[in-house]
Amino acid sequence: MSTNVRRTRIAVFAAAATIPFIIAGCSSSSSTPAAQSVPDNSASMPADSPSMADAASQVFGAGCAAVPTSGAGSFSGMVTAPVASAASANPVLSTLVTAVKAAGLVDTLNSAQGITVFAPANSAFAKIPAAALNSVLANKPELTKILTYHVIAGELSPAQLAGTHKTLEGGTVTVTGSGTDFTVNGTAKVVCGNVPTANATVYIVDSVLMPK
Repeated sequence: MSTNVRRTRIAVFAAAATIPFIIAGCSSSSSTPAAQSVPDNSASMPADSPSMADAASQVFGAGCAAVPTSGAGSFSGMVTAPVASAASANPVLSTLVTAVKAAGLVDTLNSAQGITVFAPANSAFAKIPAAALNSVLANKPELTKILTYHVIAGELSPAQLAGTHKTLEGGTVTVTGSGTDFTVNGTAKVVCGNVPTANATVYIVDSVLMPK
């Protein structure tokens, strides 16, 4: 075998031997960017979401004293649940929850994104004669009309609350006042305001709002 042929074969074997190392090197370098490109899901959480620790510090009104101080029905508990579920744990809103269930609005309210709810306290429903209240609870279309009149698209802070707002029912409500003193439609006082839930801001009122 000539010297030139032998040198050519050695060169071919040497080149072939280096190919696995080149491939391995490319695979190693390409895997690093892929690992780094995985998104950090924790960074996608809204920065302004109320935490359980500061939920109670945001509320105002004398009626807030009636809300439980611990458990699912407390302010720190309600902030972790969608609005209908949050209300169901709060004994102050038990009659409202009964009405929401009768109207079949639990899923509608829980799945809504960014709403404001004027939530009548039990004392608000107590102002309605029992016979009239039972009649409304048995009339699903009328009950739905009344309850959706208490819901506004968009979460309103106390600074945004005063003014006229369109409701999900289609009519409007007018809120007057400022600071921590608000009245809806001239009759319903906000007794506990700016209550955060997972998908809504709640203002508990002392009268049921009636659409025109």
